[in-house]
Formats: sequence, C-alpha cells, structure tokens
Amino acid sequence: MERLRTALRRAPRVLFEDLTAAADPMPPMGQPGWPVWRPVYGMLLVICATLLTVLRVNELSRTAGGPVPSYVVVLGFCQGVALVAGMFRPVSAWWASTVLMVATVLLGEPGTAQRPLFPWGVIGLALQSGALFLLALRVRPRRAAGALAITVLAMQACTFLATLPHHYLVDRTAPVLIAAALLGAVLRGLRMARTQLVEQEELTAGERARRTLLEERNRIARELHDVVAHHMSVISIQAQVAPHLVENPSDELRENLAGIRRSAVEALTELRHVLGVLRSEDALSHGAGHRPQPTLDRLDELVDTVRATGLAVSTATVGARRPLPPGVELSAFRIVQEALSNAMRHAPGAEVRVETGYAADGLTVRITNTAPHGPAPVPSTLGHGLLGMRERTAMLGGELATGPTPDGGYEVTAVLPVHDHGPAADPVEDAT
Repeated sequence: MERLRTALRRAPRVLFEDLTAAADPMPPMGQPGWPVWRPVYGMLLVICATLLTVLRVNELSRTAGGPVPSYVVVLGFCQGVALVAGMFRPVSAWWASTVLMVATVLLGEPGTAQRPLFPWGVIGLALQSGALFLLALRVRPRRAAGALAITVLAMQACTFLATLPHHYLVDRTAPVLIAAALLGAVLRGLRMARTQLVEQEELTAGERARRTLLEERNRIARELHDVVAHHMSVISIQAQVAPHLVENPSDELRENLAGIRRSAVEALTELRHVLGVLRSEDALSHGAGHRPQPTLDRLDELVDTVRATGLAVSTATVGARRPLPPGVELSAFRIVQEALSNAMRHAPGAEVRVETGYAADGLTVRITNTAPHGPAPVPSTLGHGLLGMRERTAMLGGELATGPTPDGGYEVTAVLPVHDHGPAADPVEDAT
C-alpha cells in the first residue's frame, strides 16, 4: 500500500515531466529513421495541413450559423500551423493543438447551432489525431499514453462545459485518437528496432573485420618468428664455431664472439617467449609447427596444385631469379597464394596469369584473371585475402594495388622493396 501511495503522489510530477521533456531527436538524413522526416513527406504533410486548415475554417463557419468570426479564422490557421510544427517540436505542437481545440470549443460554442460530432468535429478530430500521431512517433509509449489520456480528458471536459445540446459522440471519437497514438507508437518501435539493427550490423561488421585483421597479423607474426629464429640460430652457431677457425684467437676475440652468441641466444629466447604462443595456438595444432616457411622456389608447386583444381594458370618471370630476403619471398608467396584462392572462389572458369618481376630494388608480383564464365558463389564469411595482402605489403614498406580490370576481371599488384642494392640481373623472360 505504501508503494501505491508513493506512486500516486509522484504520478502528477512524472506526467508533467513526461509531457514537457524534449522528444527524440529527428533522425539525420541518410540514417535509418521513419520516412516522415524526408523532405517529400514533409511537403505532403504541409499540403495536408493546409487543406485541413481550410476545411476547419469552413467547418466552424457552417456550425456558427452566420458570418465567420475573425477568431475562427485565426484559430483554424493556428491549428494547421501546430500540425506542421509537430514535425520539429512534437511535444509543444501537441500542447498547442490541444489548447487551441479547447479554446475553439469554449469561445465558439455559445454562439453556434447544434453541432454534429461534438466537441471537435470531423476536421478538428483529424487535426488533433495528426498532432497526437506525430507526438507518438518521437516519444516513449508511456509519454504518448499520457498525452492520449490528457487529450481524451480535455475532450470530455468540453462536453461538460457545453451550454447547448449537441450530438455527444465521445465514445466514437476516442477510438480515433487511440488508433492515432497506437499507430505512432508502433511505427516508432519499428524505427527504433531498425536503427538498432543497423547499428548492430555495423558493430558486427567492424568487429569481424578487426578480428580478421588480428588473425592475419598473428599469422604474419608466427611466420616472422620462424624466419627471424632461423637467422638468430645461424648467428649463434657461427659465433660459437668462429674461434675454432682462427689460430690462436685472442682473449678479446673470444670474449666478443661469446657476447655475440649470448646476445643471439637471449634474443632467440625472448622471441620464442613472445611469439611462440601465437604459433602454438593453431600452427602446432595442425601439425605445421616445424614446417619450413614457403619461398618463391615453391611457386611452381603452388601453381600446379591450383591447376589441378581446373583453373587455367599461366606464369611469367621478368628478370633473373635471385635469392631475396626471407620476409620478401614469404610475403610474395603468400600474396600469390591468396590471389589464386580468391580467383578460384570469385572467378570460376577464368584464366589467371601470375607475373613476377625481379629488379635491383625489389620484387613486383602481379596476378590478373579474366572475367568469370559464371556467377560466383556468395561467400558465407569475410575472407582474409585483401587484408592479409595489405598487411604484408605495408610490413615491408611496399605498395599494393587491387581492383577490377576493363575486361571484367581483377588484378592484384604488389611491389615489395628489397633493401640490399646488389647489381641488377640481365632482364630475361621465362614464360610458362
């Protein structure tokens, strides 16, 4: 009982706060929202409000039984303006519409004949229902219910204050107001649900892209771990063997070589501690923990494997093949591998060409495919391909260009720089 008394005491204040607080902000253009906020729908509302204003003045003049008083024209015009204002200030517009309706009845009723559909008439009811509808579109259902209750009470009060006999049809006009408020509340709920759905889809897509990027970075980290670990191991072994290759090595030389070996072993240990966990999460689980990382020497093997699936692949090499840093060769191999996988998935029946160009300052890899012969299946998940290519190219300080070709195919070009500036080989071309 105490809670009920407290709720009843707070009800007037809560109702006042609900019916004076600002409404929901208008949905921005281009964002999910109810289409009434688009200019074309706003223009239609203005036209309807103007028509209803004219009909309202005519309705009041017919019930007056004589010349139309000036206040009738003013009140009818203000009611139409209040309906249009409901697009921008629905709470204030609803209050204004309700007050104007009550004022029209109280000021005009003593000098009018018997009215049908008292107290507001057909057009007046349409104007009030429109204001209530626009309010319900922009406020919570509880606030819309409070506005509906006050509207019905105001209509009932007009019947109590009437001085002449009329056709009191409150029981038939109240359902119209209830339907307007209910329709606005339902449409607001649909708009809110659609907005939340779009926001959730954007968050999901962003999270999926972020997770994909992190997975590809982890994969690159694991591969770099293998490459760097190999070189650090070689340094350690060479530093250990070097004293035995020199006759009577000095103590200073032995100490320096021992320091180099200790530093290499410590760096290798720290590297394994930091990146070994990444490798163990899925590489070891797939039995690939100690598998050597691929280089461009295995490119022909990769192409043969793809050809076995039915995809026509041709290769070409510009410049003399030469050993490249392990990171460059590994990234180039992975880029070709991802590009061929994308071609198999998204360009069935197409012809693919893989070109590798050796230059003094780097390596260029170009993979192109013709237009597919049939529709490609819709992918069920977001792939790693383009993200991985960009990560690998950016890691080496190179450049990546991807996009469709004029003939309807697709092209991937990666320029991977090499920081050692050795002599350039004679340009030759080996095409398969």
